[in-house]
Amino acid sequence: MTRTIDFYFDFISPFSYLAQLKLPDIARKAGCEVAYWPIDIPEAKIAAGNYGPSNREVLPKIKVMKADLERWAERYGVPLTFPASFDCADWNCAVLFASQHGKAEPFVTDAYRRIWGLGIDPRDRNELAACATAAGLDADALITFVESPVGQTEYRKARTQAIQRGVFGAPLMFVDDKIFWGNDRLDFLAEYLNK
Repeated sequence: MTRTIDFYFDFISPFSYLAQLKLPDIARKAGCEVAYWPIDIPEAKIAAGNYGPSNREVLPKIKVMKADLERWAERYGVPLTFPASFDCADWNCAVLFASQHGKAEPFVTDAYRRIWGLGIDPRDRNELAACATAAGLDADALITFVESPVGQTEYRKARTQAIQRGVFGAPLMFVDDKIFWGNDRLDFLAEYLNK
């Protein structure tokens, strides 16, 4: 039986973008699969009792966070551009459609490239459609799913299950009974998988 890494993320999270750059390769090297679980970070934080403001609202923190993000992007040799908006709920929902069609990894990878690599506006339906097509999905069917009560119910159910599991932020990876939080914990995850 193949081990699974449950990857909880939100497209508003630049640290999840960084984690996704390395996680698929770590999983393949360890003979694991990645299960992609979209969350809503503000919702998960509140459910966990963290009522503080978002990082973007704490000016000294965002200044340091941006510098850290730039260092990580330079280390990984990738672009990092803050997106035109942080309205990523439809993209998160779309992951569930991509997962149902066996295309979660290419969809998530290209979505992060667009949102945090290029800095597109996630509210742009043309970008969402282009990402679906690039991942080998039917773009019209994906957008129909995102806009449907079925898609919204599935996304709400996924978020509820994440909160019940104790997800409080992103990126967060579960494997066996272990939890790894943050792209800077990927080395620990790889070490654990290779023991």
